[in-house]
Amino acid sequence: MRLVTFTHQGATRLGRLEGEEIVDLGQGARPATMRGLLAAGPDALADAGRAEGPRVALAEAKLEAPIGDPQKVLAVGLNYADHVAETGREIPKLPLMFNKQVTSVTGPFDPIHLPKVSGMLDYEGELAFVIGRRCRHVPRERAHEVIAGYLIANDVSVRDWQRRSPTMMMGKSFDTHCPLGPALVTVDELGGSAANLDLETRVNGELRQHSNTKELIFDGADLVEHLTAAFTLEPGDVILTGTCSGVAGAMDPPPWLVAGDVVQVRIEGLGAIENRVIEEPDTRLL
Repeated sequence: MRLVTFTHQGATRLGRLEGEEIVDLGQGARPATMRGLLAAGPDALADAGRAEGPRVALAEAKLEAPIGDPQKVLAVGLNYADHVAETGREIPKLPLMFNKQVTSVTGPFDPIHLPKVSGMLDYEGELAFVIGRRCRHVPRERAHEVIAGYLIANDVSVRDWQRRSPTMMMGKSFDTHCPLGPALVTVDELGGSAANLDLETRVNGELRQHSNTKELIFDGADLVEHLTAAFTLEPGDVILTGTCSGVAGAMDPPPWLVAGDVVQVRIEGLGAIENRVIEEPDTRLL
């Protein structure tokens, strides 16, 4: 099953993607958001998989981030051996976790802002997964019970701001710097596993990153076990699994992203997200 959040004729609602059509799930008493649907439990998710409703042509809809309001966005650094090597670091003994502020989340085809305060803008194509059940102290052999599905992420990074702080939070949390999508893909749709999926990132059509999720140092089950040793994960929490080699910051000279660049991240079985870099809009008091 491929679940989406989409906007059509001014209204944003849930849907199930089937080919070039979206089955509108925004009818009846179903939860209005993806996070609400996941929190409603497995029966609600099963209902979303079989429900019928009006159909909307994909070409006539705008896909939003599948989960636009997660309570947590967590990510891991140095989780592919080739990326560790290009940074000159040692392979970590435990996952190097950090958080991205939830306001960094944006849609799969929405623009990425080039910050006013930095020109060191980088891309990181990543597999991400979404928590489907409230959970704590989950052993890795049961992690599959709490993972609702997978999606694509770009862990956009402002490198100078990232390097100023050991937590990395500031350089990872600029607005628009976490594109997610295009759909929340359940594990059965992937043949039961996300452990062997090809991943590639292109900038203006040029291949920059290419790897496979089998190269992860810590897989999704490892991350669930590690995180839930410390705190509760909630339905809709998004966890990014790290990037492979080929980031701009490891090149000499670094080909930082500039306004007009288009970044595409594609993962086998999940589709692709594509985001154009634009100048950060003028600051406004909200």
